[in-house]
Formats: sequence, C-alpha cells, structure tokens
Amino acid sequence: MASFANLLLGWYQNHQRPLPWRSESDPYRILLSEVMLQQTQVGTVIPYYKRWLRRFPTLESVATSTQDEVLKVWEGLGYYSRCRNFYHACQIVVESHEGRIPSDRGELRQLPGVGDYTAAALLSFAFGQSYPVLDGNVNRVMARLMAFPEPASKGKGMFTHQLNEWIDRKYPADFNQAMMDLGSLVCRKNQPRCISPQSFGDCPVIQFCKGYRQGNPERFPVRHGTRFRPHRTAVAGVIWDGDLFLIQQRPDHGLLGGLWEFPCGEVKKGDSPEKALVRGIKEETGLRITVQEPIGTVNHDYTHFSTKLHAFHCTMKNRCKIKGSQINRKWIGPGDIENFAFPRVNHKLFTMLDGEGWSH
Repeated sequence: MASFANLLLGWYQNHQRPLPWRSESDPYRILLSEVMLQQTQVGTVIPYYKRWLRRFPTLESVATSTQDEVLKVWEGLGYYSRCRNFYHACQIVVESHEGRIPSDRGELRQLPGVGDYTAAALLSFAFGQSYPVLDGNVNRVMARLMAFPEPASKGKGMFTHQLNEWIDRKYPADFNQAMMDLGSLVCRKNQPRCISPQSFGDCPVIQFCKGYRQGNPERFPVRHGTRFRPHRTAVAGVIWDGDLFLIQQRPDHGLLGGLWEFPCGEVKKGDSPEKALVRGIKEETGLRITVQEPIGTVNHDYTHFSTKLHAFHCTMKNRCKIKGSQINRKWIGPGDIENFAFPRVNHKLFTMLDGEGWSH
C-alpha cells in the first residue's frame, strides 16, 4: 500500500489551486496571506491580498505607516484585530529582528496575532519546517479520516499527532497545502465527492478514511448545537456643523477596533430611535442635538449577532466642547470619507447619503 503522503502529493501535483501566495518565498507575504485567511474564504481574500501588496510591498512599508493607513487598505475584510496585530508585528520585526521574520517557533509565537496555526503555517510554507497545519479544511478532513466522535475542536492533539506521522519531511509545505486543497476540493463540508459514485475516485486517500468505511462521512466532524444569535437595534446620527459632520474612532480593543463611525447608541426597550439618539449623543459627547429627517434603516449581520441601524440627520443645539477627550473625533466632509476606514454598515449608510446628495 502506498504511503498516505505519496498518494496525497501525487494528487496535489495535478489538482492544486493556483493561489497567488503559493509562488511566494518572502515570509512577509506568506504571513500576510495566512493572517488574511483566518476565518475568511480564499475567494474573498485574493483581491485584498493583491491590493495590500500594491500599497505595502514590503514589511518595512507596513511598519513605517500609520494604523489608520493600514486599516483603510484592510477595510471590508473584517476581523480587524488581525490587521492591527499584523501592523504591530511588522513594527516588532523591524525593531527587534532587523526586519527579518524569525524562523524560530518560540520567537514567532511572541508576535501579536501569531498563534499555533499561523506559526506552523509560516514555518512550513516559508522555511520548509515539518509542522502540520490545522485549518478548517484540514480539521474536517482529519475528523472524517479518523471518524472522530466529538467536535473537531477537541481533536487538535490527536489530529496533530497523526499528521506528524503522515507528513512528508522532504516536502512539508506541499503536504500541508495538499491537505487544505483536499478539504476544499474533495472532502467538502457538504456533499464530499466520495459519496457520489461518479466521483468516488476523486479522493486519493479514501483507503485511509474511517468515516467513509462507516458509510456516512458527512456526519463528521460532529457539530455543536445551533447557537442563538442575538439581535440588536441601534441608532446613529449624522451631526452637521455647516458642511461638516462628526465621526469618531472606536477603541482598538473590541469589535471593529480602530475604525471610524458616526456617533451612535443602542435603542433600549420602550425607546424610540429618536429618543435613544438624543440621550446617547448627550451621554457620549455632551452635545445636545435636534433630530432631523431620517436617512434610512440598514440591516447587517455580524459573526455573533445581527443589528438593525436607524440613522438620522441631526443639528446641534449647543456648541460646547465635546467631552471624552480620550476618544478620537473629527469633523469631516463627504469628500474626506476615503481617508478613513469605516465598518461595512457605515458604507451602507454612505450609499443612502450618496443617493440623496448628502442633503440635510
């Protein structure tokens, strides 16, 4: 019987996906791709990856930029803590490692945002070290190969041990990429190709698969119960001072950290959006506002909750000094939007405002 690695690598030679970062040897570009791919699909990442490298072709170009500049290029990709961590990691590499990403696992793990998976991927793809990589695709493949009876999150130790037995020591990067492609192209989340008689032979390692031998590979990995996702109602105000409106920057720590937004608040039970907006703006900024005409309502889904956001044009009743000096705020005009990174929900509002010519 041919070895697992030989069968897998033979298949990979003919079926590998032509991804732009696979032709790279620069650890900076490989690390960038791995950070972008965390919890994000390949098809979504590719245009962002290419755009980023046009703006920041080297690690040093990231390190010498501002956080606002890198967030603007990342804008729309989501999970913004990845961007902030990558930015700070580049600065540390320049300051402490002479601009060279370390090839030592312990040193890599000390960089912001570099966990076990990212370290293993970089060491394998950039430095040829034999570390197995466990992403979502590989976890699914391993759960089926081993007919793992619990959620895949509990199988990390067993999966890693088995992959250490199988990995090709001469071509660890190709082995890891092949496992990922196997999960993406053959051992898919829904309708893995082995269950169809017409595509039965598409899996190169089916003889090793306990899930297939048990007759129902789709039952693996075992799934968690459905989680309740809460819904929130929020309100935002476009507060005008002549032709300028107020924006503020979210704290670095937390959801959408470092991005800019209109001042907003949560609509509590029994409140109207208008009442919630007046109260929230006064508590947050000290400004007393008059709510004018509505801009519209947008719905947006986040990973762990959904939201409905009501937006209104507003004017100021007073011109007091805005409180909360620790919060970064600016008065800008519509033409300045391109200089700041905003959440997607704000871009939905921009589309509405563009439609009405930003009239207020």
